[in-house]
Amino acid sequence: MRNIHRPNRKSLVVALCAVLGSVALPVWAQQAQPAASGTAQDNDKGAPAKPEKAVQMKALSVVANRYDATNMRMDSVNTVEVLSASDLQRTAVHNVAEALGLMSGVNVTTTGTAYFGGIDGAARGEGMFASVRGLPSEYNVNLINGSNIAQGMPYSRSVQLSLLPPSGLQTIVLNKTAIADMDGDAIGGTIDFRTPSAFDFKKDFSGSVTASGRSESRARDYGGSGLGGGLAGELQGKFGAEKQFGVYVSGYYDYRNITNSEIGAAESASNDGSWAFLHATAEGDNAPGYDPARNLTSLGTNVGIAAGFERRYGGNISFDWNVDPTLKAYAKMTYAYALTEQNTTYNQLLPSDVTYVPTATPGVYTPNIGRIANRFWFETNPERADLATFQFGADKTAGGWTISPNVFWSFGRNDRPEHVEIDGREDKYSQDNFAYDRSSLLRYGSSHFPYPVLTPGLLNSVNNVQAMWANDYGEVTRIRSGQKRGGAKLDLRYDFEDGPVSSVKFGVKYSDSSRKFTNRDWSTGGINDGVTTLDDLGIFKGYYSSIFPDKFHWRTPDVSRAAVAALIDQHVLPSDLDTCGSLDFNNYNCDTMRGTEAVSAAYAMATINEGPVEIIPGVRFEHTSIHNTFWTTPTDDAGNELPGYFSNNRTIYNEPLGSLFINYRPSGNVVYRASIYQSYTRPAFVQLGGGSQINTSDGVTTITRGNPNLSPIKSTNVDLAAEWTTERGGYVSLSGYYKKLRDYIYDSGGGQANPNTTGEGTILTKTPTNGGDGKVYGLEATWRQKFQDLPAPFDGLGFSVNATRQNSKVDLGREGFGNERLQAAPQRMANAELFYEKNGFSLNLSYHYTGSYLSTYDFLNQNDPWDDLWIRPIRRVDLHAGYQFTNGFQVDLQVSNLTKQYSYWSHIGKNSLVNSDIVDAGMTTLVTVKYAF
Repeated sequence: MRNIHRPNRKSLVVALCAVLGSVALPVWAQQAQPAASGTAQDNDKGAPAKPEKAVQMKALSVVANRYDATNMRMDSVNTVEVLSASDLQRTAVHNVAEALGLMSGVNVTTTGTAYFGGIDGAARGEGMFASVRGLPSEYNVNLINGSNIAQGMPYSRSVQLSLLPPSGLQTIVLNKTAIADMDGDAIGGTIDFRTPSAFDFKKDFSGSVTASGRSESRARDYGGSGLGGGLAGELQGKFGAEKQFGVYVSGYYDYRNITNSEIGAAESASNDGSWAFLHATAEGDNAPGYDPARNLTSLGTNVGIAAGFERRYGGNISFDWNVDPTLKAYAKMTYAYALTEQNTTYNQLLPSDVTYVPTATPGVYTPNIGRIANRFWFETNPERADLATFQFGADKTAGGWTISPNVFWSFGRNDRPEHVEIDGREDKYSQDNFAYDRSSLLRYGSSHFPYPVLTPGLLNSVNNVQAMWANDYGEVTRIRSGQKRGGAKLDLRYDFEDGPVSSVKFGVKYSDSSRKFTNRDWSTGGINDGVTTLDDLGIFKGYYSSIFPDKFHWRTPDVSRAAVAALIDQHVLPSDLDTCGSLDFNNYNCDTMRGTEAVSAAYAMATINEGPVEIIPGVRFEHTSIHNTFWTTPTDDAGNELPGYFSNNRTIYNEPLGSLFINYRPSGNVVYRASIYQSYTRPAFVQLGGGSQINTSDGVTTITRGNPNLSPIKSTNVDLAAEWTTERGGYVSLSGYYKKLRDYIYDSGGGQANPNTTGEGTILTKTPTNGGDGKVYGLEATWRQKFQDLPAPFDGLGFSVNATRQNSKVDLGREGFGNERLQAAPQRMANAELFYEKNGFSLNLSYHYTGSYLSTYDFLNQNDPWDDLWIRPIRRVDLHAGYQFTNGFQVDLQVSNLTKQYSYWSHIGKNSLVNSDIVDAGMTTLVTVKYAF
């Protein structure tokens, strides 16, 4: 670092123009679109910068504790949050997605899209995705050691973060703002997961071994062991004559066994129509004068058990070579694998013969359920996922130049290798059983928990599922989804000795990716002999004595997934292929998508110092070329399906992005920040190049397909922040943010977003379309204080709290949906922690709160926002206690969800709980023993 001379205002303007060129400011002034990718801007470790010195982060760093993390936050040129190695070790979470929830402005969701969505995903009982500052997870950029990682999700650009356990990483850096040398497709945030190198350790040789044991309380409620565990190790060494070589290797394996409880009235309403208006017209429509969102009743529900396991393993390798004082080279590799088996056993209580009868109010009717159909449904939600990254790079200094080339490659998969289903029906041959006479199946207890009201006949039936008629021999679906992604980048920085401009930085980046998705389904023929029961199929291996302990006390079978799969294999025929058509040729290919995406980027930025003021203007340009291949299925004039063919389309995006960051450091312990920058997010591949169907009827041809002309979602972002540290162990931050969105596209899973029919005459085209404008704005506050001035032993006490208050509004582009909340954007979030750290002992008691948020738009397809699916507020208390012995041993106890709150509760309508989905995943206890040497 050097002393910076104070230039006059004119010299600043001249320098800025010289650095960026005459085009820079006009481009920034336009509402250009996002850009760059890269690493968080982290500084070398050390004391806070003095006000007369510029602070430019120069290297990726891992941090050991929260105090190092504070230094990194203070030194950064942009707004970041950091979780250190000790933060990850002392938090009672399942994976890094849940760890991100400890940060302000981050909402961790337990569901995603497609087979990761709804109660199926939530029943796993762990966080999967992270929303940053009100933006869905696919609006984030995810990095490992500063390099982009593949996106293997089938219908989304999201990355399934539950794949990564906390033990596999050392530091998580969340960039909440993006400077010009970072990827521009990050409206939400840029999350960088970091692994250490040998040079992050003081010793020349060291390592550790960690063993863990786990217990899941809900599985024990069902009479199972609920046990799990894991083993992890790491080893690092520096060698060579001058210790110029460094190698770091780590590996882990863990497993957990789950048995969680589910009740699914919202799921039943969506899939089976098990809902109605309590006050209705004679035709069943909403009665005039009643708010439809508050006028719902539940006519049926699912009650079930999600049981299975998760196995994860992986590791990291890094090799570093300090060739000489001016040249450093490195190679890094990471790999993570997860195999999940999730088997759901459902009792389905479905309405039939529903009529509407008059009430005491003239013209107002209420539903009456004529009978309840009791059915059994077993399905699996398996997943095989992995994620790997490889990168090679170097940092070379020569004079004032720093040259940093980097080559990277990644692959990721999210497969559903063999999803099987089988069902049985009590009413397969007779519609006279289980007469009913109520307007709702459910009654409600404390906190509005739903209880099915069962007649004696129904109660006997649910306790004897094995006697149900078998409906068929099952169904199997196989899904493959993955992406390969690679590229290279070159960053160059020049540090000036004199003048107002302390440095300029510019670079280029190119990445190319390919992805493939296939979905194929086979359904066996029905069983209609009037004799075969579910018990006759040989798929049961025992019984659960209670389907939902402490709530519903009827028993239900424990189904063997292997037996169901074997039964299907025994009876399935090639002609049973029925993915999405009637012709085998179409069925094999109709749900197949392939795509390539190439992104070229270039950027330039400068750092200008005016005493304690640091000014960082920048501009970035990204060019994206996307090519999609998909299957087209036509029909003739009579509606008969014809053999299909592969089609393709192309999308081009050119996005100029400007940024301006200003930091004011009046002293070494305070920094004030202001920034404005632009960013964007590309639409999901399924929206651009989804499969095409061509239907001809009465001389009119309707083409349904993806839309390659979709615009990217664009955002202009403003951020104001202030951060302080004190000499008495305190840290405070306050930040405000505003994001102005354009061309919004919401997450609609595998379906079209804002489907719109265009054209005239005999040719019509139905495609997804962009929505309108939106905005999200909020305030974040963090305060951490250690009471180091108290007399011993109380000087180890401290607390940490962060809180977020945000609002969002977006126009979906559909009539009636012009004032919606953003998905996964709660208005209030908070974390509070009371901790004690002294003499090797640590104790952490933490409380996590997430307010209600909107999950799915128009859940019942009523073309009105009253039926949006909402998530009820989440409250969780976690506990950690640990002790580090002087001989290298460390013991930790971590308890997640100490008070056993429900892990998921969704409901239809913001102000109604009558159609709810609920998951009870219980409490998780983890004990770890670590030996470091």
